[in-house]
Amino acid sequence: MNVITIQNKIYEARGIKVMLDFDLAELYEVETRVLNQSIKRNIESFPDDFMFRLTKEEWEEILSSQSIMMSSQIVMTSKRPKSALPYAFTEHGVTMLASVLKSPKARKMNIAIVRAFVALRKTIISVEILQKQITSLEDKYDKQFDDIFEAIQFLITENETIENKQERVKIGFKK
Repeated sequence: MNVITIQNKIYEARGIKVMLDFDLAELYEVETRVLNQSIKRNIESFPDDFMFRLTKEEWEEILSSQSIMMSSQIVMTSKRPKSALPYAFTEHGVTMLASVLKSPKARKMNIAIVRAFVALRKTIISVEILQKQITSLEDKYDKQFDDIFEAIQFLITENETIENKQERVKIGFKK
């Protein structure tokens, strides 16, 4: 599975990156209810920092912020009972799914998902480094340009004061 395809199924909720139960079920090629049943049978393996149920507001925020990318997923979620909000799995929760879903497909998919999380983390770190470098360059060059503009302004005002103080001697043909 393509890492980008998996990364498109990673959302942010409560300030952390998560994957939703129906997306994971699709990746593992099982029904969402089967995935959730397996989790409920092993609920002790999924503490709150591994898995949590989204609130209605969080779910609506994900739907609204990802509406273009999630058009195919919205169709899938319409089969959900309206009262059943999706479970969100952190990176550790996704990793724990490998011990619950023991199929070869689940193991392979888990490796791909972990790689997607790692790649996403590297991308975020790279973006943060670039932002710091850009800010540093802006600060450096803003100071240099300020000095240049100040020097130009000084030359302009000095030249104007000289012109005002003395009239220039006209050169050329005189009548």
